[in-house]
Amino acid sequence: MFSFHENYMKYMIEINLDVMMAKRKISLKELSERVGITEANLSILKNNKAKAIRFSTLEALCEVLECQPGDLMVYVGEG
Repeated sequence: MFSFHENYMKYMIEINLDVMMAKRKISLKELSERVGITEANLSILKNNKAKAIRFSTLEALCEVLECQPGDLMVYVGEG
């Protein structure tokens, strides 16, 4: 029988914010200011510690970094 709790941590989406930041040559501080999110919260995203992301945050990141959501996130499957 499927148990959400047992299988929850086996599947993962990684955030590649650090990769896109490097490509765009933008610092965490500048991105924070332009997106309107604290550096601490961006750091959580950048280090793949976030449990969720708001669509408004994703939209703002894509706008500032001139990218698509798929450029920032990748499904890596079972861990």
